[in-house]
Amino acid sequence: MHIKTDDYTIRYEPESATVFFQGLLRLDGMEAYQPVMDILLNAIEASPNFTINLRELEFLNSSGISMLSMFVVKARDKGTVNLAFQGSEKTLWQTKSLKNLQRLMPSLKLEFQ
Repeated sequence: MHIKTDDYTIRYEPESATVFFQGLLRLDGMEAYQPVMDILLNAIEASPNFTINLRELEFLNSSGISMLSMFVVKARDKGTVNLAFQGSEKTLWQTKSLKNLQRLMPSLKLEFQ
């Protein structure tokens, strides 16, 4: 499963149960983010231990952050998902937004490099 455009790439690696985000992700509204949400939802169905790697994602707009928030709530409500986000300390939006996601799911693990 993957999405590749000139601006961004999103790919799921089942071997590591990780979805990798790269580039600049600025889609218009929640409907535009549905294919991304579908990749994430399919990935948590495949593995209860799951990682989202955002280290190479330079930009995510507010609609994208809302989509991640909705995903975290769905993962929390499943009750069987161990979720981790990997981010970059150098990317300001990640340090701020990922900590807010932890409020939605206190068991969420954050790993910054």
